[in-house]
Amino acid sequence: MTVEEILELMDELLDKSSSVPFSQKKMIDVEQMREYIDSIRLNLPGEIKRAKDMTRDKKNILTEANKEAEEIVKKAKDEAKKLVAQEEIIKQAADYAKQIAAEANKQAADIVEQAKAKDKAIREALSENLNKSLSEAAEVLTKSLKDVNTTRDAVSKIGAAEK
Repeated sequence: MTVEEILELMDELLDKSSSVPFSQKKMIDVEQMREYIDSIRLNLPGEIKRAKDMTRDKKNILTEANKEAEEIVKKAKDEAKKLVAQEEIIKQAADYAKQIAAEANKQAADIVEQAKAKDKAIREALSENLNKSLSEAAEVLTKSLKDVNTTRDAVSKIGAAEK
């Protein structure tokens, strides 16, 4: 279960909880809420692992891009070696090899930049989602604690009024 799904369950628990009479407070199942919080704690390492997997995948993409660039450059050099018959052909082959190498280097640089941008976006999104989830969990817990304290105070007042 993802952190987002657990937060949805927490939200449902709050929606389905019984209201405290004459207040906007709700009584919640504390054990259920604790289970949800524990689930979030257990799932956060999984979210972090997925981010690490994405980083590893990025490195693999970069490695593949470099291999492809090397292959393109190697093919260009091989092709240039085959065209040694005349000076003009040799010059054209050298120019072509440089062009292919430049294109390969540009493609590799573009792939690296895209991978870095994607990695950055993924990290930022993950950080934002984790911070949001933790903030929401903290708000739920704070509200729940406040509700419990308010209910306790109300019960104490009722007990004191009966004496």
